[in-house]
Amino acid sequence: MSRRVLLSSFVGVAALGSLTAGGLAMAAGSDGGEPSLAHASARHTAPSGHGAGSLTFTVDVQDDSGVRGVRVLPWPASSKLDPTEAELRHAERATCRGTAEGTSRCTYTLKVTEKDAAQSAPGRWYVAVRAEAQDGGSVHVPRAAAFDVTR
Repeated sequence: MSRRVLLSSFVGVAALGSLTAGGLAMAAGSDGGEPSLAHASARHTAPSGHGAGSLTFTVDVQDDSGVRGVRVLPWPASSKLDPTEAELRHAERATCRGTAEGTSRCTYTLKVTEKDAAQSAPGRWYVAVRAEAQDGGSVHVPRAAAFDVTR
């Protein structure tokens, strides 16, 4: 998790909590110049005595030229972070698999340990996303999905 410790330092804490809100559907402009996102959702499993928990974010990305990649950053609303597109260029990558012509399902999973849970800010969290198409078009959604962290 050392690579992810750096990410959690940027955000302030690692993500966890119970899922309270599903995904949002976001559509690109009608000019087709940027990718579109749909069916964004976050799912959390809290760590327990049986092992680590996880945060899983999934989104469908579509662009006629194909999907180059997706960057993901979970962040607590209390931080007022509201990540910019430039900041998301350095966030962690989701794993994308083609599902149809020009469409990919992208998934990001973060392991959540008991230590991460103890350091997490309670309350509302968001998942910020930056998707990039093969032709260079991109879309930035600072609140693609939401969930709550409870103690």
